Amino acid sequence: MSNYTSGSQRVGGSFLGFPLEGFGLFTSLLLTVASGFLAFFLVTALSIFGLLGWNLIGHHSVNYANSYLFFGFPTAVAVWTVALLVFGSLWIRAKITAK
Repeated sequence: MSNYTSGSQRVGGSFLGFPLEGFGLFTSLLLTVASGFLAFFLVTALSIFGLLGWNLIGHHSVNYANSYLFFGFPTAVAVWTVALLVFGSLWIRAKITAK
């Protein structure tokens, strides 16, 4: 059965079971860095496999280091920017409402 009780419902809500309130500065920065690294490695791995297919099927000779430079790094910077805005605003909102 369910372990849900009506008294333990979160006020700030959640996204995919992830609470959207109560982050400290260190937690916000850690989540920002972790999300950027996860995006970097995921996109880099997918782009390496994409370049592998491109090289094999089309008989091209594209350098695999391009996957880091043109796919992984820009994605990581974009995710770091968005995550810093999101987690930073959540931290600032928690600081404002705590006072």
